[in-house]
Amino acid sequence: MDGTKRNDIKVGSRVLVVQKQDQPSGKLTEGIVSRILTNSPNHHHGIKVMLESGIVGRVKEIK
Repeated sequence: MDGTKRNDIKVGSRVLVVQKQDQPSGKLTEGIVSRILTNSPNHHHGIKVMLESGIVGRVKEIK
């Protein structure tokens, strides 16, 4: 599942995110969602979340 729909993402979900500085390379970081930061129901680049590690990024894949 891609991460463009807010309803698909729950706190505690394991996801792959791309951080702002990694957008050109597309490097993905795996983690567990601690907060959902995007308020809109969907976002074409991915819903922005904060992982338990404190990393903020846009969800590219839900595990």
